Amino acid sequence: MAFGGFPEAALTFYDRLELENTREFWTSAKGTYEDAVRAPMQALADDLAAEFGAAKIFRPHRDVRFRADKSPYKTHQGAFVRVGEALGYYVQVSSSGVEAGAGFYRASPERLAAFRSAVAGPAGDVLEGLLRTAAASGLELGGDTLKTTPRGYERDHPRIGLLRHKTLTLRRDHGFAPVIHTGELVDLVRTDWRAARPVVEWLDATMSS
Repeated sequence: MAFGGFPEAALTFYDRLELENTREFWTSAKGTYEDAVRAPMQALADDLAAEFGAAKIFRPHRDVRFRADKSPYKTHQGAFVRVGEALGYYVQVSSSGVEAGAGFYRASPERLAAFRSAVAGPAGDVLEGLLRTAAASGLELGGDTLKTTPRGYERDHPRIGLLRHKTLTLRRDHGFAPVIHTGELVDLVRTDWRAARPVVEWLDATMSS
């Protein structure tokens, strides 16, 4: 199947799911999910695989075992190309449209310590330069951060902002732009991932050492 964009039905499906996150609604709309959401996402991932690798298409069911919110279904569909542990490229569709990006969404204490050690040293200059270039391409820096200073570092460190990161992402929100309903979206996601690649490679080399 060639990727031809996400149809309006995909966004409408998630609009409804946010209001009625139940097994009954899911059962009645499963065909729409398969045709308007999952199949296009798989086609998009397949078109990018030659350059970036095969993507994991996430299951729509939420793991609610340890959550207060027992809503059974995710309100977005994501695909993720793994580069390292919890590190790689992602794209997702939801009622808010489409967004694409890259980075690490979780880090063990050892990997986070390696990241911070590199940020604090000369390699941190390299990362700052890569992030500036990514920002110039339109990618937005994000991620979860500490409100306090991480242990072992001074609060006046010149890269304290980066040192506070517990996760780090670069993302672009394509929202409801008409292009998300066309095959041209492949080229936009490819451009986003290419712009993020130097940062992903820096993170992979740093956090894996």
